[in-house]
Amino acid sequence: MHLNKISLFNYKNFSEASFDFDIKINCFVGKNGIGKTNVLDAIYHLAYGKSYFNPLAVQNIKHGEDFFVIDAELEKNERTEQIVCSLKKGQKKVLKRNGKAYDKFSDHIGFVPLVIISPADRDLIVEGSETRRKFMDSVISQLDSNYLHELILYQKVITQRNALLKYFALNRVFENDTLSIYNEQLQGYGKSIFEKRKEFLEQFIPIFNKHHQAITGSEESVQLVYESHLFEKDLLTLLQENINKDRVLQYTTVGVHKDDLSFEIDSHPIKKFGSQGQQKSFLIALKLAQFEFLKKQSGVKPILLFDDIFDKLDETRVAKIVEMVNSETFGQLFISDTHPERTEAIVKSTHQSYKIFNL
Repeated sequence: MHLNKISLFNYKNFSEASFDFDIKINCFVGKNGIGKTNVLDAIYHLAYGKSYFNPLAVQNIKHGEDFFVIDAELEKNERTEQIVCSLKKGQKKVLKRNGKAYDKFSDHIGFVPLVIISPADRDLIVEGSETRRKFMDSVISQLDSNYLHELILYQKVITQRNALLKYFALNRVFENDTLSIYNEQLQGYGKSIFEKRKEFLEQFIPIFNKHHQAITGSEESVQLVYESHLFEKDLLTLLQENINKDRVLQYTTVGVHKDDLSFEIDSHPIKKFGSQGQQKSFLIALKLAQFEFLKKQSGVKPILLFDDIFDKLDETRVAKIVEMVNSETFGQLFISDTHPERTEAIVKSTHQSYKIFNL
């Protein structure tokens, strides 16, 4: 699978721009603030139906304009596909494949397997558990549409249950029968989500460890630890045991929506005990593991976006990535960098075809 071309209209800082891509390596070079990362984000947008960097969709429209359009052509399974993502102020975002609009964006997830490695990944370490849950969920969802469907339904029931808890508090009433209906639904969806996350991590962790050792070349001990209430008891029991707490706080305090993925070095949180270099290696290993996992499971090499990572890597780690490119580990690559000479030197050393776009 590879992207042939992309056209941007009123997307972020671009009024209008088109790019025809090389089948292997594509580099966007230029000063900061010129739009290199925005092109990568447009490609990400095509895969996930949303921006990686700005969750507020309307803020991706160029200042002073009313709409944006991202129009791309790609090759997959020997077929040419057209994906168009567009948004007009005051309206819903539209995602189309070959001229037909998706009813649900979730139906598109996984069609364009893609992994991004970016300085913004540091949020996975420094932010709260929701960011790490979303990472797990995005990987599993690209391969399992039922999982994504269950997640959406689970979240819907949580919203309804929380609204009911607020209603109880406001009206000083309590209806256990109504609450039990939501509890039963959460038990069904929650158990399935928990089992699939567990199964995913059993396969993913060895791949992550392999990449971490390859990048660092050290005996450093790192861990990914899945934390969930459901390791202790089934969700129905947990919901019943915590009902008084839920009534006081007016929201659901236990369940898979509270799961976390703990990032550790020598069994301590990497956020507190890992140096910047150790954190960087951890995150790159995490994303390379995501790439390999998706490739293994789908049989397709995902598109890989490297956003400004050469600034953050020493020569050894860059050499490791070059080695992986030469071994045909990766498919199509998109790279942003502030140093044209450095970029050209790196891509030339891969002995692969490439294009450099000076922005």
